[in-house]
Amino acid sequence: MNGIFFYIGLGAGLAAACGLRPFLPVLLAGALGSASVLGVAFGHGSFHFLQAGWWLLVVVVVLVIAYGLQLLGRLAPIIDPSGGSARSEPLAASLTGLGLGAGALMFAGTLAAHGDAWWPGLLGGLLAAALAQRASWPVIVRARSRLADRAAREALTVYLDAAALVLAALVALLHPLGYVLVALLVWFAWRGRARADEKYAGLRILRR
Repeated sequence: MNGIFFYIGLGAGLAAACGLRPFLPVLLAGALGSASVLGVAFGHGSFHFLQAGWWLLVVVVVLVIAYGLQLLGRLAPIIDPSGGSARSEPLAASLTGLGLGAGALMFAGTLAAHGDAWWPGLLGGLLAAALAQRASWPVIVRARSRLADRAAREALTVYLDAAALVLAALVALLHPLGYVLVALLVWFAWRGRARADEKYAGLRILRR
């Protein structure tokens, strides 16, 4: 699949997957890029490191550290969008930044590898990753709050990693699915905002 239309779909899809959880999509993209399969590549320029062995090793190490801090340090992996403070959730804030940064790199690297201007990919990747976080966080936070068993709560992170990996793989297999993924995330984010507005409207009525 060649052409800017396909590369934008691939970059946007990978960036959105990184917004959910950055580690496995980055590892998958790097592995595919190093093997030069499915049209995923990062060329020999500034973004070539995204498929280098040392980079993939760093990502694995950070993944292990993140799980260790979550399980042993009992740190929340996601900021509560309803009013959680990034200062009181250092792991969540760090993972948020990693997701945004990874999304920007994936999109920019994809464009650069095919001879296109890379800087729009930084902006597009940031937006796609932020959209994925905006759409998924309320769902995950609500699910964690409803689970009494700690093991079940922490397992949600594993499911989120798996979902991010599956989405990245689907986009790598069929690049235009990136557009579909972004559209679905927009819809989920809009529905979440609409439900929040309805909830607050109901509370205002009850207070009267």
